Amino acid sequence: MRRERKMLAALLGAAVLLTACGGGVSEGDSYVYFLNEDRTGLLKMAYDIPEGETLETARAVLEELGTPSDDIEYTAPIPKDVEVQNCELKGSILDVDFSGGYLGLGKLEEKLVRAAVVQSLMLIDGVNAVAFTIDGEPLLNADGTPEGLMNSDDFVENTGSSPSSYQTAVLTLYFADEAGSRLVPCQMDVRYSSNVSKDKLIVEKLMQGPKDGDGYPTINPDANLLSVTTKDDICYVNFDSTFLTGAYDILPELTVYSIVNSLVEGTEADRVQITINGESNASYMETVDLSQPLSENMDLVAVDENE
Repeated sequence: MRRERKMLAALLGAAVLLTACGGGVSEGDSYVYFLNEDRTGLLKMAYDIPEGETLETARAVLEELGTPSDDIEYTAPIPKDVEVQNCELKGSILDVDFSGGYLGLGKLEEKLVRAAVVQSLMLIDGVNAVAFTIDGEPLLNADGTPEGLMNSDDFVENTGSSPSSYQTAVLTLYFADEAGSRLVPCQMDVRYSSNVSKDKLIVEKLMQGPKDGDGYPTINPDANLLSVTTKDDICYVNFDSTFLTGAYDILPELTVYSIVNSLVEGTEADRVQITINGESNASYMETVDLSQPLSENMDLVAVDENE
C-alpha cells in the first residue's frame, strides 16, 4: 500500500512560486520531492524513507518517485516512459541508469526531474553524491561534457535565473609542469550552468585536466568528488579515498595545492579544507597534512621567465 503523502510547496531551481495545498510537511517529517501538476516546480511530499541497507533504500525511493500519483495536484518526477534500469552504490556514490526515454524530456522538465531525484536520494544515509547514466552512457550537459557527480548543492535557488540559464567565466587553474616539480597557471574559458557553484566547477575542471597541452594533470582521474561547499571563507572539498592514491609522477604537494591555489584565486574562499569521505584526519601520499584548512602556496608556482 502506498504511503500517504502530504505536500509543501518548495521553490527549488524553478522560477515558479507554488502554494501548498492539502496540508504541509511538518518539521522532522521524512519526505521526498515530487513535481507539481503542470511539472513546472517541485513539492515536498511526506514519505517514510525505509531503513536498512543504503542500496535497497535507494531502490525503494526510486520506485516511489516513478509511481504514478492518483492526486492531480502533484505528479511523480520520473515519467512513465522513463525506466530506472539499474542502480548501483560505489562507496557513497549512487549511480542511477535510466532508459533512453530520459533524453526526450524537455529542458525545464529534465532539470526538475533531475533536481527531484537527486535531492530525494541525497536524503538517504550513506549517499553523498549521485551520477546519472542513460543506457549506460554518462548524462551530458548542454556543452556536451558529462554532468558528473551531483548533490543538493547543484540545485540551489538562483534568483532571477531560469533553470536552463548559463554563464561564462575565465578560470585560472593550476596544473603541473612537464617536470612535475612546479605548478603552472593556465587560463580556461568556461560556459556553465548558473545552478552549478563556481567552487565545484573549478574542482571538476581540475579533475578533467588541462586542455591544448597547457600543463599536466594533477588529480587521480579515478577519484570521486563527493561535495564542494564554502562556508565562513573556507572551501570544503570532499573526495573519496581514491584521491589519496597519486596517479602521476609529480610532487605530492602539487596535487593538493593545484586545488588550493585554484580555489583561493577563483572564489571568495581564503583557505581550503580537503576531506576524505567527510573526514579530515588524512594526509596526501603520506606527505601533505590535510587535517587543517590550507592557504595558497605561490612558492610552488613556476616563475615566468618572460616577466
